[in-house]
Amino acid sequence: MIEVSSPPLDGMTRFVRYAFMPNRLRYCGGDDNRTLFEYGVQNVSDAGLTPLLRRFTGALPYLQLIARANNLADPFDTHVVEAYWLGNELLDRVEVRQLYDSLLERFGKQLQGRTRELVLGKAPAGARPHHSFHVLDVHSRVGELGQSLATMDACRVSWGKVAVLEGAELRVARQPLVLRDGKLVLGETRTQDIVHQVDGGGFADGVKPGDWVSIHWDWACEVLTDRQRRNLERYTRYHLALANQTV
Repeated sequence: MIEVSSPPLDGMTRFVRYAFMPNRLRYCGGDDNRTLFEYGVQNVSDAGLTPLLRRFTGALPYLQLIARANNLADPFDTHVVEAYWLGNELLDRVEVRQLYDSLLERFGKQLQGRTRELVLGKAPAGARPHHSFHVLDVHSRVGELGQSLATMDACRVSWGKVAVLEGAELRVARQPLVLRDGKLVLGETRTQDIVHQVDGGGFADGVKPGDWVSIHWDWACEVLTDRQRRNLERYTRYHLALANQTV
């Protein structure tokens, strides 16, 4: 079956789709949630959106790193944003030294001792500047949101297959993050209700049963193509294996 692709989504608009819910929960970004939501629902971007997105200081250094490693001037280039949240070939062009230096600049003074060694050591161990790496190996150590299993599971971007639409919610089949024999793994598929609309608006336009959606903090960010779902699963499993080396 040939996959029909829609026009590339603007990078800033895609970033909004993933940043909206953690911003709504006041975990990151500035105090601009309603404005971000309106940009996302209208699927537009302009010069006024850029300073709002630059307030997401957790994600921005990764975007800048990916862009720089791929000779792209704009950290909000659509392929760069997709690489960070979902994963694509741009991640594999980031050199070990580039990621190490970026982590050292950000966390070298903040982290001490063994924790510092563990975070910085993930670069030579093979980490990629993907959101799953930040959640599983950085977030959990820098004390931003703690390191409970439930927090990591909600914060990582996951994928779910839509079974039922019920008003503002979707019932999806999804593999949760679980601890098995002391290791982080994806558990058995379970059904879960997530939100896809606020005040009648959302980002997973035209979603229907059978579609795959990306999920961030129990929010449906967008409908995924098969390529995007495969990439998201690939990089998530890769960084789970990396995290389990030092869990």
